[in-house]
Amino acid sequence: MADDKSKTDGRDRSRVSGSEPYEVEYFAQKHGLSAQQARDLIAEVGNDREKLDAAAGKVNGERGKA
Repeated sequence: MADDKSKTDGRDRSRVSGSEPYEVEYFAQKHGLSAQQARDLIAEVGNDREKLDAAAGKVNGERGKA
């Protein structure tokens, strides 16, 4: 069955929901972080996906420098 485009649910894909475990897990796996690191980033930066991607890149970049 095809999607009914008239029925929209208002989800915003530019945001990462810190209260949804599957979103936190996906974000963590995507950036090579632990789930706790992902939650910490969401708490620190907010839930804007673009800003979170940039912040996760900085965390990953610093991981190999220690």
